[in-house]
Amino acid sequence: MSEVKLTIDGKEVQVPIGSTVLDAAKKLGIEVPTLCHLDLHDTKMVNKAASCRICVVEIEGRRNLAPSCATPAVDGMVVKTNTIRVLDARKTVLELLLSDHPKECLTCAKSGRCDLQDLSEKFGVREIRVTGDAQSTYKQDYAPAIIRDMDKCIMCRRCETMCNDVQTVGALSGINRGFDAVVSPAFESPLAETVCTHCGQCVAVCPVGALTENDHTWKVVEALADPEKVVVVQTAPAVRVAIGEEFGKEPGSIVTGQMVTALRTLGFDKVFDTDFAADLTIMEEGTELLGRLNKFLAGDKNVPLPILTSCCPAWVNFIESQFPELIDIPSSAKSPQQMFGAVAKTFLADKMEIPREKMVVVSIMPCLAKKYEAARDEFAVEGNPDVDISISTRELAHLIKRANLNLTELPETDFDHPLGESTGAGVIFGSTGGVIEAATRTAYEIHTGETLEKVDFEALRGFDGVRVAAVQMGGFTLNIGIAHGLGNARKLLEEVKNGNPRNLHAIEIMACPGGCIGGGGQPFHHGDSEILKKRMDAIYQVDKDMPRRKSHENESVKALYEQYLGEPMSELSHKLLHTHYHVKDRV
Repeated sequence: MSEVKLTIDGKEVQVPIGSTVLDAAKKLGIEVPTLCHLDLHDTKMVNKAASCRICVVEIEGRRNLAPSCATPAVDGMVVKTNTIRVLDARKTVLELLLSDHPKECLTCAKSGRCDLQDLSEKFGVREIRVTGDAQSTYKQDYAPAIIRDMDKCIMCRRCETMCNDVQTVGALSGINRGFDAVVSPAFESPLAETVCTHCGQCVAVCPVGALTENDHTWKVVEALADPEKVVVVQTAPAVRVAIGEEFGKEPGSIVTGQMVTALRTLGFDKVFDTDFAADLTIMEEGTELLGRLNKFLAGDKNVPLPILTSCCPAWVNFIESQFPELIDIPSSAKSPQQMFGAVAKTFLADKMEIPREKMVVVSIMPCLAKKYEAARDEFAVEGNPDVDISISTRELAHLIKRANLNLTELPETDFDHPLGESTGAGVIFGSTGGVIEAATRTAYEIHTGETLEKVDFEALRGFDGVRVAAVQMGGFTLNIGIAHGLGNARKLLEEVKNGNPRNLHAIEIMACPGGCIGGGGQPFHHGDSEILKKRMDAIYQVDKDMPRRKSHENESVKALYEQYLGEPMSELSHKLLHTHYHVKDRV
């Protein structure tokens, strides 16, 4: 018998053995409220804490109510989800949670998007019958990307599951007991002093306001209001296929032109495209890849291979703290965000005849780690950062709404030039496998001297956590590894550390599920892989519709090299567009 049959609220349902009562209820379309439950289907990870007890149900023959998220469905089981006893228990649990929760909804970053707030409204909780002085207080922890306000923690343990089991970073765990229980880094250290990668996946799954992004929207407003500043903005590829969700559009809706119009209306002096810098990244990273491969093919066995793409700052943080022995193999190319900032504050500032200090570079990113990246000391010149402010897709949506703009009703306009021109190769950076596919399109033509007629490398695409593909480049077979999600990245990195048994020459790693489309700063998708797949499909559709689909065909990038940089990996290119990494010894 591979399935069990049970009855829920008078309706029969069959589910596979191993399913929970909650799974069975979902199959019937019966809504059972949850707080701690987190089902990440594509990772096969489920938060099994069963700590909140909001999802309790009544099971015939059992004396106590049972948490539906952690109770296996059994053949012949009879379940009731809506009895007075069940409803009263859920309301009592809510009141207990609220009795030890700050009453700061008006100023909380999650107000209007808080699961606890939504349940309180649904159950009509208007007063707390539990009284006393039990409320715990914790010092708020401000990191460059993430704010921890543990007074609001409900001990659902979602963040712990995400950080430890899915991402395998190990920065968070439950500590203390009773009212002092909280999820915290080791020794209650500040997040910035830990192995935290700032990927923001903990923020993406937190049901309340205990973990939020460090909001920089008012910094943007202040910059726009300063008449002495020239404020330019760049937008990452994954933003354009997700921000529409914040305005009621279907996941995967492409709103590039409307987004550009919104940014101009907000008052930005220039609206540019990070895809330009993605094409620039391919010129540098692809040249570096070919340089290493040519040395390897010439017999140099000490060449650091496989080369690892370095566009994802959370993944860079991961290797710096967890794989110090591999610190020399990532590409030295900066991420597109930082390449754009470096070019904007040198080449563009010179063209506009302004000092770099007068220019404010704002980036719109799907990623919270970009905030941390922008604040790194090596990405500044005499204290002036290449990228001044990085905000998330969600933060941009908030800015647009504050300005009383409806994104979906705006006309479409195009990016400014020269830093707004891009190719399809730059667009696909937003999806897992996209960076290495873009690099392969260019590396193939440079290596073989032949025109690549079929630019769609289907073998590099997909949603499997770890993928390996072989790409023919003339008479040479390029072995490529791809991982998205840091837990999957760990698997590939352990292979490399243990001798690279698959003989991989290049590896792309993205910290978040699906790549940037599932970034910690994107509209909340609550583990729904279908949303991510729709965003992914949209990314490839944008690529398909582009007139140019190879980075080395970008006319503005060509002009940048001719007028300013010289050639990829030149002395000036290396100074502006490359970096180095640091081993970080953290708790």
